[in-house]
Amino acid sequence: MSPIRTETLSQAIIQAWDEVPNAPAVYYFDTVWSFGDLMDRVMRVAGYFRSVGIGFGDRVGIMLQNMPATVVTYLASWAVGAAVVPLNVMFQPDELYHHLADSGAKALIVLASVYQRVGELRSLPQLAHIIVVDDRADFAGEAPPWLLPCFSQKEESSYAQALLAEPLFPNKWHPVQAKDMALLTYTSGTTGSPKGAINTHANILHNVSVYTSMAQLKANTVNIAFAPLFHITGAVAGLALSVRLAVPLVLLYRFDPRVAVQAIARRRATFTVGAITTFLGILELADLERYDLSSFCHAYSGGAPVPAATVDAFQAKTGIYIHNVYGLTESTNGLIMVPYGQRAPIDPQSGALSIGQVGSDIHVSIRDTDDPSKVLPCEALGELSLRGPSVVSGYWEKPEETAQSYYDGWFLTGDVARMDNAGWIYLVDRKKDVIISSGNKVWPRDVEDVLFQHPGVQEAVVVGLPDAYRGEAVSAFVVRRPEAASLTEAELLAFVRSRLAAYKVPRTIQWVESIPKTATGKFLRRAFRTGVAIPEIAPDRG
Repeated sequence: MSPIRTETLSQAIIQAWDEVPNAPAVYYFDTVWSFGDLMDRVMRVAGYFRSVGIGFGDRVGIMLQNMPATVVTYLASWAVGAAVVPLNVMFQPDELYHHLADSGAKALIVLASVYQRVGELRSLPQLAHIIVVDDRADFAGEAPPWLLPCFSQKEESSYAQALLAEPLFPNKWHPVQAKDMALLTYTSGTTGSPKGAINTHANILHNVSVYTSMAQLKANTVNIAFAPLFHITGAVAGLALSVRLAVPLVLLYRFDPRVAVQAIARRRATFTVGAITTFLGILELADLERYDLSSFCHAYSGGAPVPAATVDAFQAKTGIYIHNVYGLTESTNGLIMVPYGQRAPIDPQSGALSIGQVGSDIHVSIRDTDDPSKVLPCEALGELSLRGPSVVSGYWEKPEETAQSYYDGWFLTGDVARMDNAGWIYLVDRKKDVIISSGNKVWPRDVEDVLFQHPGVQEAVVVGLPDAYRGEAVSAFVVRRPEAASLTEAELLAFVRSRLAAYKVPRTIQWVESIPKTATGKFLRRAFRTGVAIPEIAPDRG
């Protein structure tokens, strides 16, 4: 594999097209595209964009599932010098309005199945173009049952018309520079309104180089996208990485455990970065042993805590070790990860797995949570702070928020962590998630890691709820495994009590049917704090 030498993602697709035009670029059910096939469509959509006035500095909102059209429209946007604003397909009108208005998006590319949510957004003065993509676009093969309702949508596909445009050949593409914005990726908004992180071409390509080195990716890599391409993980570790390394990208429309293992076995997929919930879904397949997953050895998980018990269970059943990876929107995805072939050490205090070691040219410091000017020594607990080529320079048109999130060039992640003498980093929790119970600090993840050690626990989330006596009470919400339906609150509390200090033991455990998650599998802890209705199970009486 050639060393990374391109400066922009536009140059990356041109290089792949030039060097391996007949090599597979996209697998999508029965659809197979070469890099030549992909480039033909990119040039045509880029030609359409140029003809309607979309160009350098414009923002293009893309609200699509993991399908070939997503790859095409991302690359076509970069070809004309525009930046992509990834949009979650689950967004409701108010969320869409915020992202489109804040970014000043000139165009919106949207799935037919969610088109009805656009509604009055047409009135946004800067939104000049809405391009509809048929959910069935480029699909071939037998659709799984859950996909059929999406295929029944009937909206005129203006994307199909864009594919008929005169191609815009690379010699007429905008000369994008490494410092130009490629993605305007919005944070999840857990600490206020979502903020747009400015991910440049240089940020993204450096992140790809970190994955290439740390995960030891070679020319035979087959990348399967577990994460949505509308998330920073999917956009970078999925789409950008595959284009830059000129390796195939396997797309699934959206993640489904059975479709995923079928695709891994069929396409001999080797690499992915997915939320731990995707691996849990695979683990729950009753007939998992039917599928040959032997190629799938570069498996990485990030975005949410990865319990050691889950890693062990997955390896016992599949032979595959799940490597941890840590990153944020502001770090342009993963920059701390477990090197391929190594096992993450376990924190002897909490039982949590290390999130890994830092990638090349990335600098890490642990700083006092109240005074970022104070750098703490190894083994001390403090705020994880980052600096390096993949860390963004700031937020879109938000100078105050940018200033609050940086100190002397260091990005303050809001995550509490410690680093040992060997350079392994252990994540404790979010600063804002700490529970103060009777004056004691309790980190939810410490408790969750112990809950996950119980064989009857499938999912668990811990929050602090108001308590007149303690200030906050440690409270756990737990999903039992089907085979552990008889597990009682008293039994689980006894299990936790034998492993944690008394002040960390939950005051209550509430059984729930499911735990709300984001599109990328993160637990929505705030849903339990704010009283959002969660499907409950009647309390046990044992």
